[in-house]
Amino acid sequence: MGELEDAVMTRVWKWNRPVTVREVLEDLQQERSIAYTTVMTVLDNLHQKGWVRREAEGRAYRYEAVSTRAAYAAALMNDAWSQSDNPAAALVAFFGMMSEEQRQHLRDAVHIVQGPESSEPAPAAPADTPAANPGSAPEAGGR
Repeated sequence: MGELEDAVMTRVWKWNRPVTVREVLEDLQQERSIAYTTVMTVLDNLHQKGWVRREAEGRAYRYEAVSTRAAYAAALMNDAWSQSDNPAAALVAFFGMMSEEQRQHLRDAVHIVQGPESSEPAPAAPADTPAANPGSAPEAGGR
């Protein structure tokens, strides 16, 4: 997704309701000079790519996100991870870049996915493994 597409989708996701080209235009114009036809083209492109659905309203359309921003971010992460020739190393390197707050969000997410039946804590990794010391992890291979 390009920069302008992201700026438009950010508004669609934030408002979480069907939006018109005019609404997006007026909000974008607070940050930059942009034409109505540019916003209309971007929303049409997002529709063609499957990111928004649209419904006719008179001579115009109302656009609504097909999925959430979280689902979009997850798809980006999955795509990047799946392109690595060493997915484990890529994950270790990624986790090593995370702040403590982000790692806590990751732990919370893993607990949600695993469900209540797996409430036992994972065994600690030995101190000399990359998982125990993400800062010393080998560089992730891949693209």
